[in-house]
Amino acid sequence: MWWVLWVLAALLALFCTLDVWYFLRVAAVIARAWFQPPIWDVTAEQIQTGRVSPGDIDMCHMNNARYLRECDFARFSLYMRNGVFKALRALKASMVVGATTIRYRRALCIGEGYELRSRVVTWDDKAFFLEQRFVSTKDGVVCAVMYCKQSVVRSSPDKIMQHLCKRKVECPEFPEDLQHWVNFISASSQALRAESGLDEKNK
Repeated sequence: MWWVLWVLAALLALFCTLDVWYFLRVAAVIARAWFQPPIWDVTAEQIQTGRVSPGDIDMCHMNNARYLRECDFARFSLYMRNGVFKALRALKASMVVGATTIRYRRALCIGEGYELRSRVVTWDDKAFFLEQRFVSTKDGVVCAVMYCKQSVVRSSPDKIMQHLCKRKVECPEFPEDLQHWVNFISASSQALRAESGLDEKNK
């Protein structure tokens, strides 16, 4: 009987200190992607379907933070299927989110179905840039659009693309709206470096 109490106490401590459901969902997403057909075109769009559940909502519509969480899971699936995760392991590299921006256009209400459409738009010498769209299955309206800068650590997007395609791959041009966002990130970074005195220290 005591061991049951110990297990329950351990589970309670685990759920109180870690976002267990997040890690379980990540494992499920990766396992599912493992058995899905690969995406040979790295820039091809992947579509995942979802439905707004009671756990996603505040004021009867999808919580703002849930959009970002769902985008995380969609990127994990995309990188599993297009081979980017495999290339990262081979190159002993990793990726981190360097920046995101999201525009909310219309609320997704409880019970409403949606498609989350994710794609790699382009890349530069340090990061991949992705677009992720929430599209209502009810009327086809784009309810939210997110851009994500996925920075590559200990390697580069060019090396990852060469590993996947076995040749040099030219990156697509930056769309105008994405380029404006990239310019904003650069300007913000320069301002913060100047504010913290990093530019002076590096001279």
